[in-house]
Amino acid sequence: MWRKASAAVLLALAVGYFYSGSPELPERVLQYFNQASPGNGLEHAISAAWEALITLPSRQWSKVAVGVNACVDVVVSGVGLLQALAVDPGAGRDHEVLHSKEDLKEAFIHFMERGAAAERFFSDEEVFQQIARAAAEYPGAKLYVGGNAALMGQKFATYPDLMVLLCGPIGPKLHELLDEQIHVPPESLQEIDEFHLILEYKAGERWGSTQAPQANRFIFSHDVSNGGMSSLETFVASLEEFQPELVVLSGLHMMEGRGRELWDGRLKQAVMALADIPKDIPIHLELASMTDKDFMNSIMQEVMPIVSSIGLNEQELLFLSQAGGGPHAALPAWTGVPEVGRVSDILLWILERHGRVEPSSESELTRIHFHTLAYHILAMVDGYWGNQAAAVMAGARVASSQACGLQAVDPSKVELKAPLEFYSSHSEPREKLSLDPTEPVAVWRRGNVTFHFTPVLVCKHPLRTVGLGDAISAEGLVYSELKIQQAF
Repeated sequence: MWRKASAAVLLALAVGYFYSGSPELPERVLQYFNQASPGNGLEHAISAAWEALITLPSRQWSKVAVGVNACVDVVVSGVGLLQALAVDPGAGRDHEVLHSKEDLKEAFIHFMERGAAAERFFSDEEVFQQIARAAAEYPGAKLYVGGNAALMGQKFATYPDLMVLLCGPIGPKLHELLDEQIHVPPESLQEIDEFHLILEYKAGERWGSTQAPQANRFIFSHDVSNGGMSSLETFVASLEEFQPELVVLSGLHMMEGRGRELWDGRLKQAVMALADIPKDIPIHLELASMTDKDFMNSIMQEVMPIVSSIGLNEQELLFLSQAGGGPHAALPAWTGVPEVGRVSDILLWILERHGRVEPSSESELTRIHFHTLAYHILAMVDGYWGNQAAAVMAGARVASSQACGLQAVDPSKVELKAPLEFYSSHSEPREKLSLDPTEPVAVWRRGNVTFHFTPVLVCKHPLRTVGLGDAISAEGLVYSELKIQQAF
């Protein structure tokens, strides 16, 4: 044990010397660096630093309420299932709503060739049930807890001192799969499960002329209960008895596929329901893949100002800016690792436009947890949240370990893909920043917004990508502390 610890310290020292600009490394450290761990010295240093620096806040949540989307995920090989459905490969094309197997194939290829995650509604119930049966019978298909709310609930439940309430459409199979620590109100139980199909693909996997640049998944469903957020009122009504210190909301994206006629009115009802939650209880909103700019704009205008925190990935961030006419909205898509400066610009714009950057603002939004494959950023308005350096590192650590199916990060199974130097903005004035792997959080300020950046140690051979974003956001919240001197 002591030899492993010494090794980690030596690696950290070596990398620290390098990045502090020292031209010469001590011979003993350099010898260890070159011989004992060729190829993953940075990964060792960052992993060791995480273990040393990630600490829980002095005040921790004791009760968290999570809702409202929950389902059973059927996870299969995307290429394998489509081949089993006798669908031929071809050109990719995005569809806001899927109406046929052909739409499914085109949307799957569109996102596979980009290595991007996405989620779509399948409108034809009969065809969806045919595909679902084929998926369940496909060799190697696995059933898991699904839905952002249920997945975040599962992550919260790994902390034994944290009481977790979960509301959503929970059928018998899902109830069986849930952690015993999770409390489900009787009103949330239903006789039939909602199933979502998760089509996974591996980095480098080919289908026809398409090759995936990285591992990811494509999700689709014909989910009426979650699509109408039918459990929202039950969720809000349960809060009075449960008395949570933190509320986590997800599932808004599920309404998009039901059409504007439904989501327009239902979103207003959701805002009215959320307004009943006491102002001193922070609400975190977890976003997911969307394609309707009007729907995203409605969420920005109506929902974001009444929540305290949001979590989102690179696709959702760029689409949010495109929908609202924000920075870099003309960018059609990210290419490779999203530029940190551009991400920083959009995060600042969200907080300035829809958050409480000014003390006189009536908005509640003060925190954004952004995650992409290579790195994470936590942006917060000063004065409202504590322990955010540990929170962003904790989210990155769980992404690294969970993707590899491990309880802890194994430096030999991960790789650093984040930039070690970057700018705080895409345009001037901007600050050039460097990452020190022995203290792997870069911090910068723009006005009264502080940004915390940490790299992700990307799993070389991920076992499962579904639910990583939910685990990241949940872990970040566990390690976050709301400063009590500020009222929400």
